[in-house]
Amino acid sequence: MTNAPHLITTYQQLLSLSQGMLRLATNGEWEALIATEMDYVSAVQKLVQSTEEAAPSAQAQEQLRPVLRHILDNESEVKRLLQMRMEELASLVGQSPRQKSVLPAYGKQGGIVMVPHEIQP
Repeated sequence: MTNAPHLITTYQQLLSLSQGMLRLATNGEWEALIATEMDYVSAVQKLVQSTEEAAPSAQAQEQLRPVLRHILDNESEVKRLLQMRMEELASLVGQSPRQKSVLPAYGKQGGIVMVPHEIQP
């Protein structure tokens, strides 16, 4: 198949991008992850276009299967890490209203620090 080397190269680029995204997510580099995701989506579109033009042969599909599996595993892990981050952010956002309601109650004390007195015998 004449398209196989190009297709394999495209899959390798996609794998490299997915590994980079996984590393960024693992390190909590969320802004960089979003920027890299743009390149990833572009590479996926390029891959779709390549496979629409000429379907890979059975031999090429066999060669690509482990690469695709690795890409999918990376995507799953990135999704898991993103879900954890979303839960963390939701928790922080949820704390904000509680803090706002507690602040006025403590603010009424006017800076008085309450310290328990020692019990004297």
